[in-house]
Parts: sequence; C-alpha cells; structure tokens
Amino acid sequence: MNQEDIVKLISPSAVLERIAAAIPRDFRENIIVIGSLAAGYHFFGDNPKLQVRTKDVDCLLSPRIKAIPAGEAVANRLFADQWELRTEGDWGNPGSASTPDDKLPVIRLHPPGSTEWFIELLTVPESESDLGRKDIRIVTSRGHFSLCSFGFLSLAEFQPIHTPFGIAIARPETMALANLLHHPAIGEQLMSGLIGGHRIKRSNKDLGRVLALAYLAEAGQEDSLLEWPQVWATALQSRFPTIWRDLVLNVGNGLRQLIQPENEADLDEARHTCEYGLLVSQAPSLKLLEVTGKRLLQDAIEPLEKLVKV
Repeated sequence: MNQEDIVKLISPSAVLERIAAAIPRDFRENIIVIGSLAAGYHFFGDNPKLQVRTKDVDCLLSPRIKAIPAGEAVANRLFADQWELRTEGDWGNPGSASTPDDKLPVIRLHPPGSTEWFIELLTVPESESDLGRKDIRIVTSRGHFSLCSFGFLSLAEFQPIHTPFGIAIARPETMALANLLHHPAIGEQLMSGLIGGHRIKRSNKDLGRVLALAYLAEAGQEDSLLEWPQVWATALQSRFPTIWRDLVLNVGNGLRQLIQPENEADLDEARHTCEYGLLVSQAPSLKLLEVTGKRLLQDAIEPLEKLVKV
C-alpha cells in the first residue's frame, strides 16, 4: 500500500491540545487550524468516540505581518522538541540560502514518536489580489523553508473560533466558502496521493469537503445553512472589499456542476473523500450528497447571490 494512502483516525481535541502545548505561548494567538481537524473539532471534538481521518493538520499563521517571526519561532521550538520533518514525497529536505523561493519546502513536521499525522505551516495572502501561490522565505535552525499562501486562505482567518487550548480553528462556513471559490468548475488536476486507494480530482475532494461541512452543520442544527449567506457576505466584504461582488458570481458554479446527473462519477469521487474524511463515522450515499448540495444552493448560495443583486 502506498504510504500516502495510510491515513489513520485521530482525535481532534487530543491533536489540538498537543499542538497548542508545543507552540510557544506568545505565538498561540497567531495560529488558526484549518481543514478536517478544525471541522472535526467544531462538530464533534468533545465526543471521544468520534474521530477524523486525516494525516495533515494545516496551521495558518495570522496576521500576515506576524507570519515570518511566528513561523520561525514555532518551527524552531518544534525542532528543539524533536519534531521531525516529513520525508515522504519530493520536499523532505530543507533548502538553503541559494534555493529559489519557489523551490523551498513547506514546513511539514511529525510529532515525536509518531508518523500518523503532521502539521503544515501556511499563511494568508498579502492582499485581495494576491490569489496565486506565494512563497515567503523563513530561516530556521534546520535550514530555509517556505511559508506558503494561496487562493482564498484569508477567508479562514475571518472571525475564527477560539478553543480552550489557546489556539483557534477556522469557521466551517468560511472554509466551505474558500473551497467553493477555489473551484468554480470541476478541474482535471489530481491529488498527489491516494485517498482510500483512489486517485481523486482535487476539485472533487474540496467540493466534497464543502458538502461534508454543510451536512454536518445541518445535522448539528436544523436550518443552520440559512445563517451562512450573511457570514459569507461579511467575510467577503472584509477580505475582498473591491472584488467581492465579482467573486460571488462564481461561488456556486463548481457545486452546480458537481451535482448534475451527467457528472455522477465526479460526485462519487466526492462521496469517496467524505467517506475517508469528515464523514468516516457516517458514510454518505450519493443521494444524500446530492440532496445536501441542493439544500446548500437553496439555503446559502442563492441567497448570497441575491444579496449582490440588491
């Protein structure tokens, strides 16, 4: 079995607590955890019987102005505490002063004594027009690395949810919005690793995450999706003040394409990623994801589109 395909179940609360304990106290307020771990903690982090299947824990360093000193301090503390570089793939070795910025490895570290999961340090884009990938050089005790920013990561830092551990998690609705905007259409790019033995389109994985977030939100509180449009509008206006109306025009396009009958194979890929991710404890059917997608369109995306037209 490919190493990339070995993904074990982990406890969101236990991992968050371990990460917080390892980070210097002065920089905990600069950490926002995003992705599956954040969503898992939000929806069922206090239930020890419910876990998530993920190997990467994305840690967003925010605000951007503090990202470099925070990234260097966090990385150096983790190195001193015997966290080890993830060696799988093409980016297992540090760079040097002569390494071009776009060839520097991102910091990916396993906790001492375990390779079941790793943290990855990222940061937010510098401005609303900075939507492509950017690599910011940081210098650590182990060499040169990149703090990568890209896409719509700035939405994840909007009104994050604070945890008892001193670090924050991104809101499910802003993570969903970022993924929707990142994929206005089903793309052909494949994930570098396998998910449950399958090679999946990145757009299907990320749009599947959106459906999982919407399903869990509705399961936790009926009609909760009705609250998403206002949060989305406020977040977009805050992070993209001059282009937010244009962005809204693309919010639902990828999801609409995904749930079309002729794209059932793509929806099935999304279902597969849910089954091996956030919904591992409650594997969804194709019909359930289709219904969830239609509900998301009706309760959140279409009301957001109407806000733009007012």
